[in-house]
Amino acid sequence: MLEVLEGGIQTTVQDFPGRVGYLDLGTYPAGPMDHFAFRTANLLVGNAQGAAALEVMVGGLKARFHDRRALALTGADTQATLNGTPLPLWESVAVKAGDLLEMKMLKGAGFRSYVAVSGAFDVPEYMGSRATFTVGGFGGFEGRALKKGDQVRLNPGGTGDTQVGRRLRTNLRPQYGTHSEIEAMRGPQADPDYMTPDDMAFFFSHTWKVDRNSNRMGIRLESHKWQWARTSGGIAGGHPSNILDNGYAVWTVNVCGDQPIILVADGPSLGGFICNATLVSASTWKVGQLVPGRDTIRFKEVTMDEAVQMAQTLDTTISERSIERG
Repeated sequence: MLEVLEGGIQTTVQDFPGRVGYLDLGTYPAGPMDHFAFRTANLLVGNAQGAAALEVMVGGLKARFHDRRALALTGADTQATLNGTPLPLWESVAVKAGDLLEMKMLKGAGFRSYVAVSGAFDVPEYMGSRATFTVGGFGGFEGRALKKGDQVRLNPGGTGDTQVGRRLRTNLRPQYGTHSEIEAMRGPQADPDYMTPDDMAFFFSHTWKVDRNSNRMGIRLESHKWQWARTSGGIAGGHPSNILDNGYAVWTVNVCGDQPIILVADGPSLGGFICNATLVSASTWKVGQLVPGRDTIRFKEVTMDEAVQMAQTLDTTISERSIERG
């Protein structure tokens, strides 16, 4: 059992890759915003990479353990402590009954932290996943963020004694900053039918500021006056960004009027605006660490072959060969 004393800004139970296969029913996958940090946390404590763990936004989580486990924290630095002693990131440590985990506020770059416990969190599957879909109010722990007084069950048999002292090699740990390069492929609605070549050149060369109104549904970017390849949306509406409602790809860039919005973990599954680019799977984790209202990004166009190679390289990084003993 993990007893929640303070839930923090937004702490949810997630799994990876989330609730796949339900876009036709209007349900985005949910899951972690930063799957690199999430999967690594599980690896460090001996869980399957996709096992249920916690995503902590900004910090503020305070919780007490009721039995012996291995614990790993990854992602952004929230100045976490165990019984008042600072906890290392990207490394597994032992906890016992009565131990107190306290995550304060963010220090430095990054926006989300991840907490994995040996044995994993025991919440019910809903539509094949334990991920919290915040918009729909289902999955995870009662379909919501954790709050004071919650008691979240842990699976039995997960003492994690043999997993303590494992850590991700230092040279493989991401260095979060205030600017990120995000790899993407153009389309499904780009040039020459919807945007001009100059529009797309600007999209891939401009440094975009992340809007403060960003969340697990969408990462909003600054607005821009596009040239557009057509004068209107035709039968779909007056503005050239309008199209007849269609399904949205997961982690696509939705251009709503003048504003690009990256549709992320809890995004909408369909709508009536163009999507001029889609992030590749190996780049999406970077978006989970963007600080709204402060950070900037630049999109880098990649090919299908490059996207596949990136995914293979990332999978190799998140593997036993990258783990060492402290």
